[in-house]
Amino acid sequence: MKRPPTPALAGAAIGAGPDSSVSYEDHLEESRKAQRQADKWLIAGTVLMGMTLPGIIGLPLFFRGLALLRKASRAGLTVRPMIVTLIGYMVFLDAAINSFGWALDLMANHALIYRTFMMGWGSIFDAGYFWHYNELGLGGASAPGEKAWEIACVLTVFPMRMAACIGLLQMKRWGHQWMIITCWFGVVIWVGYVFNMTMYADLRFSGILLPVIGWWLFDIFYITPFLAIPYLHTVNREIFSD
Repeated sequence: MKRPPTPALAGAAIGAGPDSSVSYEDHLEESRKAQRQADKWLIAGTVLMGMTLPGIIGLPLFFRGLALLRKASRAGLTVRPMIVTLIGYMVFLDAAINSFGWALDLMANHALIYRTFMMGWGSIFDAGYFWHYNELGLGGASAPGEKAWEIACVLTVFPMRMAACIGLLQMKRWGHQWMIITCWFGVVIWVGYVFNMTMYADLRFSGILLPVIGWWLFDIFYITPFLAIPYLHTVNREIFSD
């Protein structure tokens, strides 16, 4: 007669197959290692893409991280849900691109590389970054209302959104709550900025290579709050810890 497993082994055995005897602690440790490995690639890719110019280098790194996370999930490891990963990193990328770009326009607008890049950007997509560039007291873009948006968002909303993303990716309840708040801030920014661009369209979209089409190609990055809000309001909050 075959001996039944001891209670200790019966309670400790989990998952990968009929002959598996991996303890719960080993499973959690393996899951943490897989999550950290994937996050290294995801963080590196997102930071590079958020710096705008080296974005082309960051994209394959980001996809590598997603592939590692998917592989760990298929192997039965306990890793962060893919939807949380995508929302967290995409919102972080949206905040980083705007924060770094506008911060440089505020504080490094006379640097040759940035002046060349932004005026080139202005001549293709948005004449607000070409028209009277570096002629205001603060320097940088001279489009009406642009500096007010830069100061308000760089000093408040975008840092808040990046902090909320870190909390969300750590599966913290405060990160989930602040993601909801800052994504609604993102909706306010999107509506206000689109109206600002529209009211001064004769200045910002005249004499450039890609006027309206170029603006919408760029503006698609601002859609992340609209995509994230329905999920954040309907997800089971119990998956996030204190």
